[in-house]
Amino acid sequence: MLSVPGDVLVGVAASGQLGNVPRTAGLVASSSMMYLAGMALNDYADREVDAVERPSRPIPSGRISPEFALGFAGALTAGSLALAVAADGKRALPLAWPLAAAVWGYDLFGKDTPVASLSMAACRGLDVLVGSGTSGAAAALPAAAVVTAHITMVTEVSRQEVTGGDPSVSKRALAGTAAVAGASALLGQRAPKLSRAAAVGLAGAYGAFVGRAHVDAIAEPTPARLQKSVGAGIMGLMPLEAGLMAGAGSLGPAAGVAALFPLARKLSRRRKVT
Repeated sequence: MLSVPGDVLVGVAASGQLGNVPRTAGLVASSSMMYLAGMALNDYADREVDAVERPSRPIPSGRISPEFALGFAGALTAGSLALAVAADGKRALPLAWPLAAAVWGYDLFGKDTPVASLSMAACRGLDVLVGSGTSGAAAALPAAAVVTAHITMVTEVSRQEVTGGDPSVSKRALAGTAAVAGASALLGQRAPKLSRAAAVGLAGAYGAFVGRAHVDAIAEPTPARLQKSVGAGIMGLMPLEAGLMAGAGSLGPAAGVAALFPLARKLSRRRKVT
């Protein structure tokens, strides 16, 4: 969940609304709750597959019932929408509702379709736009597109993380990572000098961290390597989005999101991030 605050903060920074701290905090909380709803719903939707591939997960192991997981996901979704309205009024709903629909649509219907990766990526892109709101969406669209492109690649790789796969998928992901890093750096070229330098440095850190995991998976596309690649992609959102914030001239929030990265890496040694 440490990868989630950056979504909203990128949208807030790109649209110039960081001065409204209560709004920003409320939308970050709403976004985090929606992410948790998606995680619970994911386990509900995958319960039959997990019984074979991941029997230690809460539902197939019997620790949680499918009905509880579904109800919990619904409650978290309702709570997320309520927090969004509390933070930004009814004007939050034109983006918060589509985000909720995208999360539920992907988990329940979208995973086995040709557009599965784009469906998953749309959730993150919409999360960025929740931060900007409809009034600032135009300004935030380029950054949202960068985040969407990154998550599309991560999701493509994740589709092979259980069985292992063809190295060509990781090769495409590596090329895409380089393109995303370049686009992120370019978006910050109009920022003040210090912010521009931070944006380039963070984009480079993102590219090096995520790219190395893809290189390892290309050399040996085993489930373990691919899972590590997916985990790197998820955690790599932090330096990527910190770079996007720096490029928007918001160095303070960028530093805060960047500081979550080493914490997330430390915690990932205890819990798998896939």
